[in-house]
Amino acid sequence: MTGEDNRERPRKIVHVDMDAFYASVEQRDNPDLRGVPVAVGSPAARGVVAAASYEARKFGVHSAMPSVTAQRKCPDLVFVKPRFDVYKAVSLQIRSIFAEYTPMIEPLSLDEAYLDVTENLKGMEIATEIAEEIRARIKAATGLNASAGISYNKFLAKMASDLNKPNGQAVITPKNGPAFVEQLPIKKFHGVGPATAEKMHRLGIDTGADLKEKTLDFLVEHFGKSGPYFYGIARGIDNRQVRPDRVRKSIGAEDTFAEDIHSYEPAREGLQPLVEKVWGYCEANEIGAKTVTLKVKYADFSQITRSKTAPGPLSAITDLEELVDLLLMPLFPPQKGVRLLGVSLSSLERRRLESTPQLRLAL
Repeated sequence: MTGEDNRERPRKIVHVDMDAFYASVEQRDNPDLRGVPVAVGSPAARGVVAAASYEARKFGVHSAMPSVTAQRKCPDLVFVKPRFDVYKAVSLQIRSIFAEYTPMIEPLSLDEAYLDVTENLKGMEIATEIAEEIRARIKAATGLNASAGISYNKFLAKMASDLNKPNGQAVITPKNGPAFVEQLPIKKFHGVGPATAEKMHRLGIDTGADLKEKTLDFLVEHFGKSGPYFYGIARGIDNRQVRPDRVRKSIGAEDTFAEDIHSYEPAREGLQPLVEKVWGYCEANEIGAKTVTLKVKYADFSQITRSKTAPGPLSAITDLEELVDLLLMPLFPPQKGVRLLGVSLSSLERRRLESTPQLRLAL
């Protein structure tokens, strides 16, 4: 507030997040699925829910949940096999709408992206109006609902997009950003997973206000290179730029389990949402990957990695799943319980550009 006029003009960041994207596409394309609880995924014993419709969410079904648990919570749940080629085509449709407003687009997956509209191609001054217009355009073009968050940085834009879901939007201004963060439960922070949240709880950090009380040295001591990030967002500060067309060196996801795992089936089950997450990022960003790395951390905190490199970029999620299986299977049964699993992709490169126009023409 005071001195704000002397600072650089706040950025205008929009985070667009499609509502129950995979499930909504399936309900759009199959009228019989409308109004009923739908899970995209496999009902098999080791299956995992990739996405759940809002009808299913009322029963407590959510993405990354084991299918057997989802069926127990919602006996009438209808499972639909994922159609990633269709989701990708719809994602490209949505991306083309974004591109009419700004070239500053950073996709996070097939169904969400950051847009920097500080300077935009329409010359529109008010970011909330841009978000409303984009959501209306998406609805008209695809028949799908999107939610949006608008703020002066990426962290708060992401948090805002969850406030009025589904089919809504919210804004967090520079004036109310710090206060918003202070009252936020730490488990709601984007970027704070269950394991980190549990660690913060043990350190007496339950809210943003608690986090703000900790010194930078304290946060670096306990959270390493994430310390400065946590220190900033506790104050409503996030200087990360929206970075279009960025090819990262690697993309990965990992999860710490509530109970140690001792057999192959639950391990593979736990890996599936991570596989889908990293593959979704590659699909959204038109990136090919050749090297797959599996990370395993045991109950005694020792860890190993196993990698495999394909001759060429993986062409489908089934290729990735096959390599993950090859890496995981020899590790079971383990001598010690498994507390964490992760999967990452490296040797990343842009896919051939000629494939994109074909998809665009098909739309």
